[in-house]
Amino acid sequence: MNLNEILVRNRKIYWIIGLFIVATITGLTLVLIPYFQKLPTISEDIVIEIQKSKLLFGLPVDSFHIEESTVSRNQNLSDILIDRGVSTSDIDQIAKNSLPVFDVRRMRAGNKYTVFYSKDSSRNPKFLAYENNSVEYYLYSLTDSLNVISGKHEVISKRQIMSGVIHSSLWNAMKENNISPLLAVELSDIYAWSIDFFGIQKGDQFTVIYDEDFVDGTSIGLGKIYASSFTQVGTIFYAIRFTQEDGDNFFDEKGNSLRKAFLKAPLKFSRISSRFSNNRMHPILRIVRPHHGIDYSAPTGTPVYSIGEGVVLQKSYQATGGGNFVKIKHNSVYTTTYMHLSKFAIGLKTGNRVKQGEVIGYVGATGLASGPHLDFRVFMGGSAVDPLKIKSEPAEPVKPTNLKKFKSLCDSVLQKLNIKQM
Repeated sequence: MNLNEILVRNRKIYWIIGLFIVATITGLTLVLIPYFQKLPTISEDIVIEIQKSKLLFGLPVDSFHIEESTVSRNQNLSDILIDRGVSTSDIDQIAKNSLPVFDVRRMRAGNKYTVFYSKDSSRNPKFLAYENNSVEYYLYSLTDSLNVISGKHEVISKRQIMSGVIHSSLWNAMKENNISPLLAVELSDIYAWSIDFFGIQKGDQFTVIYDEDFVDGTSIGLGKIYASSFTQVGTIFYAIRFTQEDGDNFFDEKGNSLRKAFLKAPLKFSRISSRFSNNRMHPILRIVRPHHGIDYSAPTGTPVYSIGEGVVLQKSYQATGGGNFVKIKHNSVYTTTYMHLSKFAIGLKTGNRVKQGEVIGYVGATGLASGPHLDFRVFMGGSAVDPLKIKSEPAEPVKPTNLKKFKSLCDSVLQKLNIKQM
């Protein structure tokens, strides 16, 4: 058989195989089409309904009767479950199974819990979810396994740009503009070295760029603050968060650090009841004499902070009028004194080195005091000076190698702050 005959024969074989395959597929299709037509399909309505089904703690809401409540004072897991028909033996087992995940004895009054009941007429409790905080929860199975699992709500962080004008106080300005008042505390920390928050006046204003965290549309707290502007008596103070090799710090628009050697004040959110003076009428002795300090009126127990790093020279009681007081030496030039304290910070001793912003005591009315307040004094080279007028050198500015990157960030941030404030 020559080559041409072999090729012709092979072509015939290929044609026969091809026709067989086509016939087989056609036959199978005709047989199976009716079968597939009878198969049930998921309608669009069912798909939409599934998508709409809301989950709570990972459980479908539509499948249960749901009861929401809060832990009462002196109430524990056993009290909650017994009231809902769970046996004591099951409760004991649930508590044991829970130990590796969560100690039920740590349930706190005021925290929320949710009970999931069967949807039939028996309304048997199936699950209990206890919320340890705004994010973490523990889900207890009340049937069969009696186990517990931990979970977390999805936290959505939203970037916010908020502004406000002060009419009475920074705290009230936050509330008036539906901003978390906790932001006032954050701003006081950021600007602690540059703004006297006891000198805030009506008409001062602020703008802040920050993250706010939400769970199911409800705010659960503040995230990171990225930048802010604070206008006090016509002067604008900028704060821009910038990351360098040594971490995050806040800088002004020129790249200077907002952190300085001394805080502006040794306590938060109060008022000045008496200023530095050479001839003040003493409120108790009723005689005119110098008052070389600043009196900050504040409730008893308000924390008092060291305005700078230093060493405790004295921690004692001054019988001549100062009451409980702490004296701190910061360097070869500056010393500070904090008087009329109700008590000292735990563990504070003479010779201790304290950090800037460290609690050293608490506001009181010991010694000659007409009411709870802090008498704060600053000495420069041994002589008393007005604490409100001392100048403090800033910490290290933005490093030269990072200035270009900082300038780019600064331009972008200032544009957003100034547009929002206008």
